[in-house]
Parts: sequence; structure tokens; C-alpha cells
Amino acid sequence: MNRRDLARSAGIGILLIALGGALWSVRGEPTPPTSGAALSPATLLAKQASPGFARAEAPRAFRFPEDHGPHPTYQNEWWYFTGVLAGKDGRLFGYELTFFRFALPPEQDAGRSSAWSTSQVYMAHFSITDAGGGSFVAFEKVAREAVGLAGAVAVPFHVWVLDWSAEGPDRSDVVTPLRLRARNGDVAIDLELEQGKAPVLQGEGGLSRKGKALGNASYYYSLTRMPTRGTVVSRGETFEARGDSWMDREWSTSALEPDQVGWDWLGLALSDGRELMMYRLRRRDGSSDAPSSGTIVEPDGQVRRLDAGDVRMTVLSTWQSERTKATYPSSLRLEVPSARLDLVLTPLLQDQEVVLSFHYWEGAVSARSDNGPSGRGYLELTGYDGAALGAR
Repeated sequence: MNRRDLARSAGIGILLIALGGALWSVRGEPTPPTSGAALSPATLLAKQASPGFARAEAPRAFRFPEDHGPHPTYQNEWWYFTGVLAGKDGRLFGYELTFFRFALPPEQDAGRSSAWSTSQVYMAHFSITDAGGGSFVAFEKVAREAVGLAGAVAVPFHVWVLDWSAEGPDRSDVVTPLRLRARNGDVAIDLELEQGKAPVLQGEGGLSRKGKALGNASYYYSLTRMPTRGTVVSRGETFEARGDSWMDREWSTSALEPDQVGWDWLGLALSDGRELMMYRLRRRDGSSDAPSSGTIVEPDGQVRRLDAGDVRMTVLSTWQSERTKATYPSSLRLEVPSARLDLVLTPLLQDQEVVLSFHYWEGAVSARSDNGPSGRGYLELTGYDGAALGAR
């Protein structure tokens, strides 16, 4: 999509300019926006793909655990972890921990021999939603791959930016249980994630098309319901928590179509044992673009693909950010007739807007239904700063 496609075609030069040219940096919310301080995902996606990188043009065979690791022949990729957890007293928390990799075009990486030289920059976003405490905070770290500041390896699995990390066991055959660790001041997570269901290959056997042009796609798979336990620290108070997490993995090179201004992404764990993923690519008039897609994962792990016409999304109410003035959907109705789903999505907190190098809304939501399953998960909304809300 898609949301992680906000990284698409963002070279290291653009990234470091946006972050003040630092070798590494740390930023956090709440931060008032300043003119020109943030990059627009839509602007980045409109840029042409850099030559010299591989592109996602056809289905491929996936290999695990190797594909959990980096794919440096592609310009960018991401490891996206989100989850909704409950403390012993029922207090709900949402978390996001995301690692992005950006690569310089090959011709810009020639002839450098310093230990600090690298063609790779990593960015991480970390946020905590404390529904019971009524707070949301988000932070960012950026570091070069050089001298071990950041990086990713497949076996044993490890991706990190400074002291934020996702790490698997010291084995060559499995990637789970994963340990996620991140801290910023009085906010932290230390979580253990089991695999749960088998990896779900999104799109056409893992090829997730975003547009009509060849290569406007990503390789994309998910772990959709990962049993999770550990600790969440909010405002200095530590909570034991359990719940489910979602891991999304994508790598790609090329950009979105020129008329695609943003996307809505949703990952839900439903009370009947199913999971739902959908992403809606939005055009300038607010309508859904044809490559929009999704999946239903059955309790036994069987996967059914959803096309754009299988999902109807209606905006029931909106929320406007005081910081960025962007207007986002707040309450949404999501209908998937073929799966007998008619859900109303409500955020655990209205303000879960991430205001860092990129501006977007990403937060924990609940789903309710009058005659069907309920659910919890994560919703991401991008491109709403001036774009039409629309409905589908």
C-alpha cells in the first residue's frame, strides 16, 4: 500500500535533509508542526523509482526464515509491528514499532571506503496508545547502517535502530519467538511475540500490486495473529499485558500512481478466530482505486483474497487535528458482504496522529457488530491533509 509505501522512493538524501542531515537523530511527540518540517507521503510516492534497483514485477517464491531479513537489491522495505494488549485490570494499550530501510541509488554509492560510509539508512517509529490513561505518544529514531548503529540480518533474525530492536532466537530455522524492545523516557515496551498462524502472502501469492504500471507493486506478507505478552511502560508505570500483534513485511522500489493521494490500511483480529486485512488506495476525488485489496484469514489459516469491490467503507464521523489541521475519518463502517461482516470501527483514542518526519494517523481501534464478531486491531490513514475523505 500502502502505508509502508510512504517510504517508497525516499532516498537517503531526502531523508537526511528532512531530519536535519544528522547521522542519527531522535524525535518524539508531542511536537508542534513547523512549516516544511515533515515530508508528505503522497509527494514521496509521486517520485520516480531510482534506476539500478530490482522491482516487484511478478510473483516469486518466498523462503522463511530468509525473507524475514533484508532485501538490499530493492530500494526500501519495512518491518511493521502493531498490537492491542490488555493489562491484568483490563486496561487497553496499543503499540506500533516499525523499522524502515532506505537505500541510496547504486551510482551514488560508488568509491566510498570510510567506516561511516553506507548505502543504507534505517528509520524507526515507536508509539504507545494508553486508552485507560488517555494518552498517545510517538517517537522516531534514524541512524546510518554504518558501525552497527542500525541494520537487519536474517539468521538469526535481528532488525534494530540504535537501542530499539526486534530480535529472534539464536537459531537458523525459526524467527519466533520475537522480542520487541523500545524505550523513550518514561514510555517503553518489552514484548515476546509467538508466530501464531503461518505467514499470509498478500495479493497474488505475495505480489501486492498498487497500480497499473509494471513494477508498481511490493512483495508483501503478514503474520496476522501473534500471541503476545510482556510489559508496557506508560508515564513511568509498568503494566503486565497480553494480547495479539500483527507483523507486516514489504519490500519494493517503485512508486504509486500519480493520482493516488493516500491510503487506508486496516488489520483486525476478530472474535470468531478470523483476521481481516484491507487497504484502500484513494484517488484525488476520494474514491477507491482499483488495486485496493485485502484478505480474510480463516481460523484454520486458509486465506481468501478480497478485491476492491468486495469491501465497502463509509465515513460515519471525522476528527480534525489541532496540530496539522488534517481531517481524518474517526468512526467508519466497514462492510464485507461475502464474509458476512458489517463492522463499525472506533478508535481507542481520537488523537493517535503521528507527527514526525511523516504525518499520518495510526492507532488502535475496536470493531463492533450487531449480529457478528467484534474485534481489535490497527488502522492507518495517510494523505488526509487536504485530500478528499470520500467513501466507498
